[in-house]
Amino acid sequence: MSNQSGHKDQILEFFVNAANKRSFALDITLNVKGCLITGTLISAKEYFEELSEHFEQCNEMSHKISEQLASAVKGMDSNKSEEVNFIHMKHVSIYFGDSLPTPDQRKTLWRGKLEKVDGFFLGRITEGA
Repeated sequence: MSNQSGHKDQILEFFVNAANKRSFALDITLNVKGCLITGTLISAKEYFEELSEHFEQCNEMSHKISEQLASAVKGMDSNKSEEVNFIHMKHVSIYFGDSLPTPDQRKTLWRGKLEKVDGFFLGRITEGA
């Protein structure tokens, strides 16, 4: 499951495609440059919808950002490209070595380049486990 020479892991890419096309969600932990990123894999559409909701509740400029994100979500339905370049997750915690996870409230959204993932395992890390 290792990423060598900047190529995307085909199995991980399959999971991301399933999430994007079928609203498939999966608890997963990624290894990215020595950090463990644990959470739930979600579709790009869900990621942008949740991000849009976050900005909706703030000031006027944030509301405009929310509208732009909502517009991007609508455009995603018309762009059904097979190639995926980003992975999207929610309820994310990031572990650096033996430290406590950052952030610790698990309300975080995360987006990263698929080709930068070094490895992964199914399931998520839970505190105290």
